[in-house]
Amino acid sequence: MKVNGKHVVLSFVAIVLGFLISFSYQFTNSHTGTVAEGKQWQREFEYREKLIRLEETTKRLQQELTEKQQSVREIEANFAQQEKSFKTLVEDIEKLRMFAGEVQVKGPGVTVTLTDASYVKLEDNANNYIVHEGHVHKVINELRTAGAKAIAINGQRLVQNSYIACIGPVISVDGNEYNAPFVISAIGDPEVLYSSLVILHGVRDQLVMDNIEVKIEKKGELIFDPYFEAKES
Repeated sequence: MKVNGKHVVLSFVAIVLGFLISFSYQFTNSHTGTVAEGKQWQREFEYREKLIRLEETTKRLQQELTEKQQSVREIEANFAQQEKSFKTLVEDIEKLRMFAGEVQVKGPGVTVTLTDASYVKLEDNANNYIVHEGHVHKVINELRTAGAKAIAINGQRLVQNSYIACIGPVISVDGNEYNAPFVISAIGDPEVLYSSLVILHGVRDQLVMDNIEVKIEKKGELIFDPYFEAKES
């Protein structure tokens, strides 16, 4: 009886001890797993927070970059506009200097040679067969209307306020006298200038009707020296 009682007690103790060991092991594993899961969740939370902050920083930097790029484009456009304005201004100045006769100019164009009539009827007035300033003006006005950039008479460069006068058999251009034939040269588009002169009932036909001999030629290149004042006597 005593031996059996001890066995029962020992068996009970062993069972309880096993239960306690098993419970402790399970509890420890459960607690360890919970702690590990907690740490994993904490790490994931921190990663998400960092990712959100990184995305916000990237978005802010992207916005700043866009604004800087827009500023650069505006500056470039402003520089381009200024460069274009300067270029246009320089071109305008060059055109004004050219029209004022201050610089040499060259280019294609036409020449119009006006010559007194080679035959004069005895009963007619000789003045009806020579070139007058009106004939020269007709040619010059037509050339300017057709877009001539520069015009010269017998090499004398014309400017905006040039004065042409007929003095007997000669023509005075800004105080410089020239004898016939009078060669009127114009720089511009040769085709346009030529066509404007030879059009039906145009300047050429009118001059021929006035007994003036007219010769019109296209030129590949003409060179005009700068304008010069009247020669000193």
